[in-house]
Amino acid sequence: MSTVPALNGQVVGQAHYATRALLERAIGPLGVTFNQVVALHVLAQGPVERAHLTQRVTSTLKIDESAVRQVVDQLVDAGLAQVDGPSAAAGADEPRVTLTDSGRATQRSVVASVADLSARLYADIPTEEASTAARVLTLVTQRANAELAAIPA
Repeated sequence: MSTVPALNGQVVGQAHYATRALLERAIGPLGVTFNQVVALHVLAQGPVERAHLTQRVTSTLKIDESAVRQVVDQLVDAGLAQVDGPSAAAGADEPRVTLTDSGRATQRSVVASVADLSARLYADIPTEEASTAARVLTLVTQRANAELAAIPA
């Protein structure tokens, strides 16, 4: 009988890195990186001020703003996103970033790849266990984010 490992950062990290490796292989042919995928998902919700996009990706990936600016520039250079002037209707001073048609198509392909991967990886996990795992991991994420916020920059 195999023993179940204790829930800790190592177990969570191993699951993250194994899943991320599969995802990176799936998105590789699409010509995008993992960090770009995170930005594409934010942009798929609609146009967003560049500063807000930077904040969302920074807080998700725990990377610095210069790295996120580079990701956005890469998406623009690849024709997946575009930077428009500030929206006068919204009273914004900040340029807005939007997906191009190519960016929307790429993002839809990423979503399909993730759905396919998730279907395979989570297929036989009972709903109750998956819900419990989601609650626990959400709580751990909240606690880790609170500790990160308390550390001086």
